Amino acid sequence: MKGRIIPYSADELAWVHAHHTEPRAIAHAAFVAAFNRTDLTLMNFNALCKRKGWMTGRTGTFAKGQAPHNKGQKMPFHPNSAATRFKPGRAPHNTNFLGHERVSKDGYVEISVDVPNKHTGYARSYVLKHHWEWEAANGPVPKGHCLKCQDGNRTNTSPENWIPIRRAILPRLSGRFGRNYDTAPAALKPTILAIATLQQQAADAINKRTET
Repeated sequence: MKGRIIPYSADELAWVHAHHTEPRAIAHAAFVAAFNRTDLTLMNFNALCKRKGWMTGRTGTFAKGQAPHNKGQKMPFHPNSAATRFKPGRAPHNTNFLGHERVSKDGYVEISVDVPNKHTGYARSYVLKHHWEWEAANGPVPKGHCLKCQDGNRTNTSPENWIPIRRAILPRLSGRFGRNYDTAPAALKPTILAIATLQQQAADAINKRTET
């Protein structure tokens, strides 16, 4: 009972200490039978062992190299579980195979290619699909440049939809002081890009003149 001190004789304590490494339920049942302590619940028995620091030594986890107790055993048949089991040769729905595509949180399509992941060493890695396809068709993106989608649709990965522009122009197209290039009407996009390019060229000329 909670709040009541449970007395134990010296013989009882010695017995508990001698059997403290056994499974609690088994040791408790044997203790009750040996000393006729029907007043002692399993919870009381556990509490005594914890207070005394008499732990079983078991962590509840498999030790390295320890085989599971059901190793080699065949799963018993049950119609409910059998209906949802993976069939031989069937891959999970989230298997990331070569060529698998996904959309990043920024809205860009990423594709799994056979290039080792430089961070994990895995045989495949995800790259931006539009970048991958553009370089396959046109060669490496010029240094200091990035690819910009012309129609504002980042999921349109066709190489014809992407053009290389200087990274310095990006803030003039979007950003805080940009012209919302991505959401602008298609007829205005070439004009917005041309103005941003001219403004950047003018800024570059001023900076060059200042440096000299």
